[in-house]
Amino acid sequence: MHPEPGDYVEVRTKKGVFKGILMPRNRFSDENVVILKLDNGYNIGIVPEEIKIIKKGHFEKKSHKRDIPRRDYVPTISFIGTGGTIASYVDYRTGAVNPALTAEDLVFSVPEIVEECNVRASILFNILSEDMRPEYWIKIARKVKKELSHAAGVVIPHGTDTMSYTAAALSFMLPELSGPVVLVGAQRSSDRPSSDAYMNLLSAVKVAKTDLGEVAVVMHATTSDDYCHIHRGTRVRKMHTSRRDAFKSINTQPLGKVNKEVVFFQDYRKTGDETVLMDRMDEKVSLIYYYPGMDESTLESLLMDMHGAIIMGTGLGHVGTHLLPIIEKAVKDGTVVGVVTQCLYGRVNLNVYSTGRKLKAVGVIPLEDMLPEVAYIKLMWLLGNYDIDTAKSLLSKNLRGEISDRRMITW
Repeated sequence: MHPEPGDYVEVRTKKGVFKGILMPRNRFSDENVVILKLDNGYNIGIVPEEIKIIKKGHFEKKSHKRDIPRRDYVPTISFIGTGGTIASYVDYRTGAVNPALTAEDLVFSVPEIVEECNVRASILFNILSEDMRPEYWIKIARKVKKELSHAAGVVIPHGTDTMSYTAAALSFMLPELSGPVVLVGAQRSSDRPSSDAYMNLLSAVKVAKTDLGEVAVVMHATTSDDYCHIHRGTRVRKMHTSRRDAFKSINTQPLGKVNKEVVFFQDYRKTGDETVLMDRMDEKVSLIYYYPGMDESTLESLLMDMHGAIIMGTGLGHVGTHLLPIIEKAVKDGTVVGVVTQCLYGRVNLNVYSTGRKLKAVGVIPLEDMLPEVAYIKLMWLLGNYDIDTAKSLLSKNLRGEISDRRMITW
């Protein structure tokens, strides 16, 4: 008798004997590899020498094409899939995590979603987050505007590595929203007992049902399944490679938290009557990390043919004084140059030391406590939508909560 998915089996291999539930293959599975769910809850992929059925079982595979019930008393939420660990399959031959190929793979991974809302689900693209590009930000923004004409809110599952970049880009491209836009991801794939995908996704749906008129990121607040934090799209950063609570609001407190209910900690922009889209981006902007020993030719090459540049300076926003002539020439040639701090916490101040005052004198714009990647995206957006003088004027202004009005102690 051949074992089938759902059977509890004993699998003998060169590395030992394993017992668990035989799992069905997915489209990424190697034909020589069997997927086994161990008693501890983890899935593994192994090449068997012998398989013996210990207990006959039954695997009831969910149909992702089934009709989703619609209810008049719950709002419609649109899910725009972009890829990432939150909805993924595992290639057990290589260990690689692959993004889900249908929107239903994502929605049906958390059945409680259909109790919270009516679902509109679509896959915009399937990419790894490191492959995200400005052209994709524009596509997402346009899709959001379209979906908000049919839905009360939008949830965007996204890979975590560049999720904060996308959140910032959408924050600027969508200055007014008729419904919340919530980005959500997972640090650990859904085949792991420690996965954060389930709680993050359900929490994101709850936020998408509120009157939040901003772009937000919703992720685990602690390493346990306690609650999720709601982060403003222009103030959030991934601060750890793998912890479930990797995402933090920098230089501010989170907007709120989600457990059974959504609780906001601070004021936020409310939803409006319509969604406004300003989706032009000037990609001729560079993000430059200054380091001791950077020579003139390196900085010149990074500034060459650029319409704008954000320099990540040391401390209060400094660079080596030998680079000042290069920066001054770039500014005179029409390049908009802003400076942020590598420290992340705290803010730029070009009035304290002589180097800072010289930078300010040659036309560099200090950007307070704005995050480097947010400043980079903001300048791209400003140069894409306004003339250069207006862009320079607005770069240091607080448009989407990206700059704090007062100093905060947050660590």
